[in-house]
Amino acid sequence: MPAVPVLEVRALTGMGEVRAGDDLAALLVAALPCPPADGDVLAVSSKVWSKAEGLTRPAAERDAAVAEQSRRTVAARRTTRGLAAIVESAAGPVMAAAGVDASNTPAGTVLLLPADPDEAARRLRARLRELTGVRLAVVLTDTAGRPWRVGQTDFALGCAGLRVGDDLRGGVDAEGRPLEVTVRALADEVAAAADLVKGKVLRVPAALVRGLAAEVGEEDGPGAASLLRAPGEDWFRLGHVEAVRAALGAAHLAPPPVAPGPVGERVRRAVAVALAAGGGGCTALPHGREVRLAGGDGVALGMLVQRLLAALWAEDLRGVLRRDGDVVVVSAETARQR
Repeated sequence: MPAVPVLEVRALTGMGEVRAGDDLAALLVAALPCPPADGDVLAVSSKVWSKAEGLTRPAAERDAAVAEQSRRTVAARRTTRGLAAIVESAAGPVMAAAGVDASNTPAGTVLLLPADPDEAARRLRARLRELTGVRLAVVLTDTAGRPWRVGQTDFALGCAGLRVGDDLRGGVDAEGRPLEVTVRALADEVAAAADLVKGKVLRVPAALVRGLAAEVGEEDGPGAASLLRAPGEDWFRLGHVEAVRAALGAAHLAPPPVAPGPVGERVRRAVAVALAAGGGGCTALPHGREVRLAGGDGVALGMLVQRLLAALWAEDLRGVLRRDGDVVVVSAETARQR
């Protein structure tokens, strides 16, 4: 059985505020809690890299910055403060607001992520080696939420010198059963462990992780970009609301609010989505929980009914049908009524 590694994670304190033009590597070395050793990993917040590189924008231009840093929208909701969006960022990962951040930044500014996080990690690693003479790895970290889970955790935005993934496929578990899908995101695990001793509230932007020398190599390696799932392999490339709207030709409509609102409001949104690509000569008139659909021929009316049922589902409502002469009446039920 292989030896179980013993990890030591120590915060780098006392760095002070990082400003544009600062030698970030020199600041990190000065803050090290102990002399560095071959095989150590430095987990560094991408925020201080962005500060040192001057990747700032006026806070008034935040929305424009988010748009510029977004490659595609996964999900979006309206809030009282504006639009909240989960997007594929220019830096690579899918995350909120493309990683444009206003926390722990100079007043009136927001920070952008590095355009190429892995290249940033490589540059920082090279400078650290120049200053220390030892073989370190660098994990450039950021914070993101996760599907199906409440709360945020740090992950590897960029990486250099550390094996980013531990592919166990083809091996066997402790009982001898074959492993077919298990690939550990090692760089992400390092980032999350380091965040236990650093973070926004503590104002500690970096941590030293010791005990993973076997995972640290001479070469920079493929970087954290190798952990990104290609859109074609992503089962969750759109939120459920966005997927329904895209299928119904309604992607151009304004995103729904974070708080769904009263049933009548949700029904009206569903009608707008159902009619977004045209009604085929049919009408759909909402009134409270009910929608009355009429007109057109039988095929067009049936199509509009099905579009409305799908749009109601995206609003967490279920449509119940009944006939009233030539009119189809769809009544919306909430989850509690099912």
